[in-house]
Amino acid sequence: MLEKIKTLVKNPDIYDTRVLGLVAFGIVALLVSWSGIKSIQTNYELQKQISVAKQQNEVTQLENDNIKLRNEYYKTDEFLELAARRQFGLAAPGEKVYIVPKTVALGNIKDQSTVATEQQQGQEKSKPFYLNNLEAWFNFFLRKNTD
Repeated sequence: MLEKIKTLVKNPDIYDTRVLGLVAFGIVALLVSWSGIKSIQTNYELQKQISVAKQQNEVTQLENDNIKLRNEYYKTDEFLELAARRQFGLAAPGEKVYIVPKTVALGNIKDQSTVATEQQQGQEKSKPFYLNNLEAWFNFFLRKNTD
């Protein structure tokens, strides 16, 4: 193997001007390609930054529109009426106001865990029979207890 390398180095055909020209051309082509790839990568990164900036601009514009709509709502009579009812306990002429003690109001509120279990039961009831049956078999084979 070493002798093959020594004979190739001693071979005068390697130092021919055509071979050296092709090698130089290949090196120049690689450098130009590398430069082109770098510029393409830079352009891609800049395009990503532009798209992110545009999206942020759209989000800020939507937030501004939302704030404008909220400010318009604050100027309406409906908002003033609701604010007067909520903050001062006022009512419109002819309406009756019932004051409910806090203990009674909080006593009728359901606990979040019971609400979640009722929702799950409601979802199970709303499923078709074949889906419930398929889930039951699936749980049976995987030894999952749903009791």
